[in-house]
Amino acid sequence: MTTINLTVKGMSCGGCVRHVETALKKVEGVLKVAVDLAKGKAVVEYDPVKTKPEALKKAVDAAGYPATIVI
Repeated sequence: MTTINLTVKGMSCGGCVRHVETALKKVEGVLKVAVDLAKGKAVVEYDPVKTKPEALKKAVDAAGYPATIVI
């Protein structure tokens, strides 16, 4: 398993956090998601055989929250 950090912009409430969590959990291969509203970030544990960081970023972007992969 691999862990990635994403910076997520535009979150302002618990509903936003749930939106981001739901979007990430729908991506095949995602095992754990932790979204921190105060820090504006998401930590995702995923199977690198089933998905890639770009797919995780794309899922958050599609949910309406611009994301950046933290390297």
